Amino acid sequence: MKAYLPQCEILSNGTRLVYLKVPSQVAHLGFFFAAGSRHEAPAQIGLAHFLEHCLFKGTQKRKALQILSRIDAVGGELNAYTAKEEMCLYASFSKEHTQRAIDLLCDISIHSVFPEKEIEKEKEVILDEINSYLDSPSDKIFDDFDANLFGGHPLGQNILGTKESVSGFTQKDLQDYVSQYFTADNLVVSFVGNIPLSRLKASLENALAAMPLTAPRPAPQPFVGATSFQEIKKEANYQAHAVLGGLAPSYHQDERIAMSLLVNILGGPALNSRLNLSIRERYGYAYSIEANYHTFADTGYWQIYFGSESKNVNKTLALIDKELDKLLTKPLSTLQLIQAKRQFKGHLALGMDVNSGLMQGLGKSMLAFGQIDTIAEMHQAIDKITATEMQLLAQKYFSKDQISSLIFDV
Repeated sequence: MKAYLPQCEILSNGTRLVYLKVPSQVAHLGFFFAAGSRHEAPAQIGLAHFLEHCLFKGTQKRKALQILSRIDAVGGELNAYTAKEEMCLYASFSKEHTQRAIDLLCDISIHSVFPEKEIEKEKEVILDEINSYLDSPSDKIFDDFDANLFGGHPLGQNILGTKESVSGFTQKDLQDYVSQYFTADNLVVSFVGNIPLSRLKASLENALAAMPLTAPRPAPQPFVGATSFQEIKKEANYQAHAVLGGLAPSYHQDERIAMSLLVNILGGPALNSRLNLSIRERYGYAYSIEANYHTFADTGYWQIYFGSESKNVNKTLALIDKELDKLLTKPLSTLQLIQAKRQFKGHLALGMDVNSGLMQGLGKSMLAFGQIDTIAEMHQAIDKITATEMQLLAQKYFSKDQISSLIFDV
């Protein structure tokens, strides 16, 4: 089977386009804006997420039901999400409906009118979402950890906002945010499907013609550092929850791929990760344990999460400390490193096997880096990593004085 590579183009209005041809009847289209919760002003906490919801509530030519039915009526799916540094509107559909999807995403991106009645209804939906999140310790602990790690910086803000902030949002707040961030130079379009690139470009050029080219907007506040913390709260219901971690390389740093490999060894999705083997399989202290690594423009952070009975929390923390110490003090053997690299490459391949996820990954990469790394380039970077490099990285980021922890106990 012929292997296709992503192609990167810039439309005449400055919009960046990532295109990947795949021999499939299903296509996936995403609009990525650098307009996440990090871009909110102090009085706007939760506005990006609220906007994501309100974009589906009406445009100059479509009512809410028409928007929600436009893709679903042909068997497709329409959705959106808000993250710390981006907002994404996306759709999956049979390829013959590509023009329909382009027209709809452009319409809600450019011509949304935010009816007052719909805004008030959506506030109730978001407030209910906040209540649901507050009632779930296993979700809330991640946001509380972020808030502590990043202090008063926007990266520590809860994407949902607060009950007070959401209740105060107005139509003008939404309009102002759109005028600042929904511009051609702040947009990446990602497409994975089986229509010609020339036809896709022509359709996008026409549909995006009404989008403003640019707008004045504040630069994101830089992050300058964090102080480690250890905190225990009585916020769990039946099971204790814990998150520990610390700062890590940003997505612009060369250490990023090695850090991803290191965290994958520690507690990635594989059943043979060190934490899973030690804590779940050998001792049965925790049903759920995982390690993750998140990157931003100017920083990143790693974290370990587990849920366990309260009596097993300290035992689990001791085992985690033991596994981290191994990475600090003992370099991986040649065989261990080869096996870890092979497994990590396999995880990358699996992540690219679902075209909807691939479309999102390509769009986020272009928005963050301004380029796309091929799978071959990523493999080359992984192959260059040495055991000494991995050990030095562990010593740099896993030292005890840099590790923070948050525990929700019963």
